[in-house]
Amino acid sequence: MKDFSFVTNSHPAYIESLYQDFLKDPNSVDPDWVKFFEGFDFAVSNANANGKAAGAATAAGGGSVPVNGDQQAKELGVYRLIMAYRKKGHLIAKTNPIRERKDRRANLDLASYGLGDADLKTRFYAGTAIGLKDATLEEIVAHLKKIYAGSVGIQYTYINDRDKAKWLEKEFEKLMTTPLSLEQRRRVMQKLNQGVIFEKFLHTKYIGQKRFGLEGGESTIPALDAMINTAAEYGVQESVIGMAHRGRLNVLANILGKTYEQIFNEFEGLAVPDMTMGSGDVKYHLGFRSQITTPAGKAVNLQLMPNPSHLEVVDPIVIGFSRSKADVIYDSDYDKILPILIHGDAAVAGQGIVYEVEQMSKLKGYYTGGTIHFVINNQIGFTTDFDDARSSDYCTSVASIVQAPVFHVNGDDTEAVVKVSQLAARYRQEFNEDIYIDMVCYRKHGHNEGDEPKFTQPSLYALIDKHPNPREVYTQYLLNNGESDAQALAKEMETSFWADLQARFDEVKQHPLPYFNQKPEEWWQALRKATREDFESSPVTAIKEEEFKRLFDGLMKWPENFVPLRKVSKLLQDKIKLYQEEGKVDWATGELLAYASLLTEGKDVRMSGEDVKRGTFSHRHAVLFDENTNETYNRLSELSDKQGKFRIYNSLLSEYGVLGFEYGYAMANPNALVVWEAQYGDFVNGAQTVIDQYISSAEQKWTTQNGLVMLLPHGYEGGGPDHSNARPERFLQTCAEENMVITNITTAANFFHALRRQLTWQFRKPLINFSPKANLRHVGAYSTMEEFTHGGFKEVLDDPFITDASVVKKVLLCTGKMYFDLSDKQVKENRKDVAIVRLEQLYPLPVEQLEAIEAKYKGATFFWVQEEPLNMGAATYLQMNLKQINYGVISRNPSASTATGYAKVHAREQQQIIDTAFNI
Repeated sequence: MKDFSFVTNSHPAYIESLYQDFLKDPNSVDPDWVKFFEGFDFAVSNANANGKAAGAATAAGGGSVPVNGDQQAKELGVYRLIMAYRKKGHLIAKTNPIRERKDRRANLDLASYGLGDADLKTRFYAGTAIGLKDATLEEIVAHLKKIYAGSVGIQYTYINDRDKAKWLEKEFEKLMTTPLSLEQRRRVMQKLNQGVIFEKFLHTKYIGQKRFGLEGGESTIPALDAMINTAAEYGVQESVIGMAHRGRLNVLANILGKTYEQIFNEFEGLAVPDMTMGSGDVKYHLGFRSQITTPAGKAVNLQLMPNPSHLEVVDPIVIGFSRSKADVIYDSDYDKILPILIHGDAAVAGQGIVYEVEQMSKLKGYYTGGTIHFVINNQIGFTTDFDDARSSDYCTSVASIVQAPVFHVNGDDTEAVVKVSQLAARYRQEFNEDIYIDMVCYRKHGHNEGDEPKFTQPSLYALIDKHPNPREVYTQYLLNNGESDAQALAKEMETSFWADLQARFDEVKQHPLPYFNQKPEEWWQALRKATREDFESSPVTAIKEEEFKRLFDGLMKWPENFVPLRKVSKLLQDKIKLYQEEGKVDWATGELLAYASLLTEGKDVRMSGEDVKRGTFSHRHAVLFDENTNETYNRLSELSDKQGKFRIYNSLLSEYGVLGFEYGYAMANPNALVVWEAQYGDFVNGAQTVIDQYISSAEQKWTTQNGLVMLLPHGYEGGGPDHSNARPERFLQTCAEENMVITNITTAANFFHALRRQLTWQFRKPLINFSPKANLRHVGAYSTMEEFTHGGFKEVLDDPFITDASVVKKVLLCTGKMYFDLSDKQVKENRKDVAIVRLEQLYPLPVEQLEAIEAKYKGATFFWVQEEPLNMGAATYLQMNLKQINYGVISRNPSASTATGYAKVHAREQQQIIDTAFNI
């Protein structure tokens, strides 16, 4: 039947008026309405002629006459009722296994559609819309309740794409009326048994230890099993999973195949990792990978991402990791890799990162072919009831922003949970978009096994105490409702359950699943851990002169029929002129040369952030725009025949989500240079969670290396408190154990070498560079070709203005923009008695090189000069870590705000720092 969804929002009187017009002249009515009225006339009239409904008479000639207005209105009422159940049936569905649902004002009573109890025995043609031909209203309502108001409620009618909506409608209605096969039920029971056994065993063996158990939500295990197995049937070769604590150990054991022995050893404290790199982490934060074989014989690679306690922060990591894997292994075929995010109900509703990740889901730079979101909805967040945890009807309401369908399902109905998991996997593969499963269940114990939940929810936990677990519910269901073979299965699996549980108590050994490394994993294994000695000096990262010239020429050309904007064309001509006349290149060219050189070595480069194609300060212009057609040209796309891929994307206005995505992308592939640039350096504040939980600490917690580059524009130029300071002190405070590299680079060549060093090292470290703004075009930042074709990164830059070290009485140590401000005064006043030494790398601190500087300027007085207030910048970090040299500190006064908002005050403060540095 045609989708007459336009009917549902029409007033009955309007429809009656249209019907009368149709009877007079069908051509006067919209063609869609003509088909609608013709269908009902034909069906109802024929039904009347056969004596199956009351109302219309048979014509003298043996044909049927049009139905009367009252009967037509009732037919339309039934059709509107069907459509209403499709739209709002989820509001009354029996999805809560523990307590009655709140009244969400579904208005699905018969009277709302012009019907009543007197119509229940009447047969209505409208039933054909749900596959019921010749059905009474009573049968239609019962069928609607079974499909749309049973154990599953579906939200999908807000989807604008009719193909998707009709596919879901058809498949869901078929699914909810088709029982699982005996073999499927056996699999469900097996996975339920495994899930319950695991929790029972740990609860008995490790009493009171935190494990964030899955009791009450054990249907998660057969759900994930069904999801992965179905996805494999539809082409998925790998699944990347992100989840927080609840049920994580169970998922590791019964989905990824981590052995009980491995998990027990972690409980016993026997599986202590190599601690030379840091602290390790608690067992329910660790990652794992395995390769499983589905019952149908399909091999699937499974990756569970490590995660911290900050719940949803793992979401963008998973998405970025999946995108990277798809790009490097599956030639960007996203059908082959499936991200699965497992949420808690309070977290998915309360954490804004979920919204950011959802907004990324259909964007060109962040698309992964759709994510399945599975919510373990235990109706409580730590001790907070859902009434205090969200304003929306559902914890999954964020799904509607991208028109992602949602299944709300009763966690006690394991078959229903499995069915929607299978359908979710099929939908993702069919339409490559996100989909949500909201499994409403409960939490058997408190937030962790040491909590007493009755302190805050006494009545709820009185109900939970008496409630059977999902395995017991399913067993009883099969015994009461199943065919004889299903009943036999239930008894068989019950016996098997206790035998398996006893085997666990006896600690029967499991064999770990075999695992075969993927190509990127082999690349990671070829690397090593860094040592302190690695940072005493940098490796050679120079390129040959002929390569420099070839790459420079390649960057400065564009297709013949391409017309760049005149201003951009002139900008590039100026760069060419600078090189031809002075043999120098500017900052932006030095940066692009670094990317170009890596690409021609077969490496990939990915860059994202707000406005990165052009650059916030109009300096980069990695992508040109045709002024006539707005077509684009990527300047790094045609450098050589076998070059790597340069991917650059202007991001959505997100720091938290995008930085997490890029970290995940870099985590998957050590041979890709991944760069994220903040529009202004202080914007990174919004992504602090990613920095603290992953960038600064992941190697120590999970031995996970990462070479992500963060570019944070930084420098005091009178732009006010929000555009001056990227808060280097926050990064420096988290530096230890050579965990990351912090730089504030002043020359194009040094930036070039820093970027190349990222992939030259035999290890990977995050690089955070406090990059210039106005100084992007400073002549002092220009570099000669020889600086690119010789040597490598220089952690310390001595003063090129000084010709005789013996006459130097004062040494000003500084970093970044401060150097140019000091140098201007030094040159103007010809101060040969003052040396200005740049600290290009703040961490790891190049102590030996600084000691060499001190020896060179023996007898001189040293000062650290910074433009940040004393309580910010590098001052306190250096006072703690650079004790080999005696020096004073010159800075702005301590301040609660990073900078003044008044240009004149800024200029006065800055001049005072410079004057103090030279005159003190």
